Amino acid sequence: MQNDILIRKLDSLRRCLKRLEEKNPEDWKEIEDDYDLQDIISINLERAVQISVDIGLQLLSRGDHKPPNTMAEVFSLLAREGIINDGLASNLRSAVGFRNISVHEYESIDWKIVSSILDNNLVDFYLFIETVLRDVS
Repeated sequence: MQNDILIRKLDSLRRCLKRLEEKNPEDWKEIEDDYDLQDIISINLERAVQISVDIGLQLLSRGDHKPPNTMAEVFSLLAREGIINDGLASNLRSAVGFRNISVHEYESIDWKIVSSILDNNLVDFYLFIETVLRDVS
């Protein structure tokens, strides 16, 4: 049952990543000038982070430890448990930071940074997917 939930969440995460890849423009200025594109990108990045946190919570629920106090702490605990490595945990904690800005301070989003995330950091989510799949196999 729990693995079924994880598999569904991993599928949802893949859909978000696919959408981000499809909508990633060649030039970051295209994002800055297109409000619809901003919405598509920010919402799918937010979802990718949230789904990753949900997956992490599912994985942590298998153990006997206190629940995390923050979304970012989920990834620290996953690293402490040896489920993900420290580098991936650090990158996913940074993704939570983006999510928080996107949700709470939307008007201050730097779309050049978002473009860099799309170009350089989606791989972290794919590494997370691979790690989780190894864990549930």
